[in-house]
Amino acid sequence: MGHQPHDPAALPRKEPVDPTSFFALDLRVGRVVAVEDFPEARTPAYKVTVDFGPAVGTLATSAQITNYAPDELDGRLVVGAINLGDKRIAGFTSEFLVLGGLEPDGTVRLLSVDEGVDPGAPVA
Repeated sequence: MGHQPHDPAALPRKEPVDPTSFFALDLRVGRVVAVEDFPEARTPAYKVTVDFGPAVGTLATSAQITNYAPDELDGRLVVGAINLGDKRIAGFTSEFLVLGGLEPDGTVRLLSVDEGVDPGAPVA
């Protein structure tokens, strides 16, 4: 089976943090509005554009979520951390982090949000 870096059985709990640190994260619901291939990325990834509602607008990210087909992502509600700063990846500016659960091998399974939650809604 090989090395499984995210095997839940091998991951101890992290050290406690002050709740202020957690609540400093701006976690928002957004709707995927565009998915593009990103062949320049070192590991397989898409360029994903997400609408985070009228107060935030659209933000783009590089996401290693090629286990999903583009049509499975288009229109999907996702959760993003939108205040971690920009990161340059192969000449592309990634503006937020899309959140998901990790399978033992590192495959990302996106967090799901029930329909009816508006883009821009905070995650609590």
